[in-house]
Amino acid sequence: MAKKTAKKAAKKAAKKPAAKKTVKKAAKKKSARKPSAAFMKALTPSAALAEVVGSKAIPRTEVVKKIWVYIKANKLQDKANKRMINADAKLKPIFGGKSQVSMFDMAKHLSKHLS
Repeated sequence: MAKKTAKKAAKKAAKKPAAKKTVKKAAKKKSARKPSAAFMKALTPSAALAEVVGSKAIPRTEVVKKIWVYIKANKLQDKANKRMINADAKLKPIFGGKSQVSMFDMAKHLSKHLS
């Protein structure tokens, strides 16, 4: 009989959901972050960079976005290693004459063409 009562107790324990502890966190309203003024400062691209992003003065963040749009549209990302960008005729002067540049080094090369 001890076995039957143990089985019944096990079944009852399995049926009852575990007691949940509810912890209420204070609802915090997230404030909209203001972008840094340095990022939003309009910069003039060089002639080589202007061929890709246009000659109008735009912020650095927009330059990077437009470069990525150009890279994706022309399928310049390396197939095997997606971190590498293959330079075409327009990007080669921007990348210092290199035929392939890491996406992390791209910002360094772009900064030389913004003033």
